[in-house]
Amino acid sequence: MPALSRFIRYFMAVGRLGSIRRAADELAVSASAIDRQILNAEARLGVQLFERLPTGLRLTAAGEVMMAAGGRWQKQLGDTLSQIEDLRGLKRGHVDIAVIDALAKGYMPAAIHAIQQSHPGITIGVHVLGNEQVRRAIAANDVDFGILFEPQSYQDLTVRAFVDVVLGIVSPPDHRLAGRPDIRFSDCDGESVILPAAPLAVHQQVSVLEATSGVTLNRRVTSDNIQMIASLIQEGDSVGILTSLDVATEVRAGTLAFTRISDKVLRPMTLALCTATARTPSYAAAMVMREIEAGFTQFAYIPPRA
Repeated sequence: MPALSRFIRYFMAVGRLGSIRRAADELAVSASAIDRQILNAEARLGVQLFERLPTGLRLTAAGEVMMAAGGRWQKQLGDTLSQIEDLRGLKRGHVDIAVIDALAKGYMPAAIHAIQQSHPGITIGVHVLGNEQVRRAIAANDVDFGILFEPQSYQDLTVRAFVDVVLGIVSPPDHRLAGRPDIRFSDCDGESVILPAAPLAVHQQVSVLEATSGVTLNRRVTSDNIQMIASLIQEGDSVGILTSLDVATEVRAGTLAFTRISDKVLRPMTLALCTATARTPSYAAAMVMREIEAGFTQFAYIPPRA
């Protein structure tokens, strides 16, 4: 404890007990140490804090003011130390996370639920945003961390974990394009296609594929919402183009099929968990990040067995 807190402890004990000797016995320190602290304080303040009487010590008017202030200080210090211990013990705290909409289902909600079960005192705010909005929220310190595509070009972000995600054709499980290990973009020629629109991160990759392959897709519907695209594919006979991450839950459930597009112009997209470079995570944020990082590989694309 700092010197100020030592003086307050000594002073409060003497003021309460009216005796340096009794205060020394209670605090298990020497009477001379307590007397020296009080005399030094009186010399610095220029007033007496105690009247020295034959029967003991009695607070002066200045001593009464100091006694009241000392009580408030001790309470505030106790509250502060309690809050710090709560954070160290991860008993409570608040964590804000920004994620792209593909993470609004599957592993991410399950991980957050597990954290809530094991650390009920920690509250979590989950902000589902566009990819660029996630980046801005992290960089502006509006959130503790975020998960987004392609962060490596941004100097204000620090990547804590990452996996590769690939682009592919999403179709009903019984569609003619389903069940292959991979597919060429040109195989979609003539198909009715539901396409992602801006600001979805995959929108630009689809534009690159059309430009390099010379294939103009038969656009049945476009949407800027991944869940809407997946639902439309399930409802009809169209196919869609999304990432392996976007439909991982549906593929595992067997309601949709995903086939990777193998065109060489494409490269895997990097999905990354990032913090602001200038930010030091709180105890609660660091714990939540560790829990999510532990299962981060679940976001990666795993090729089907031959």
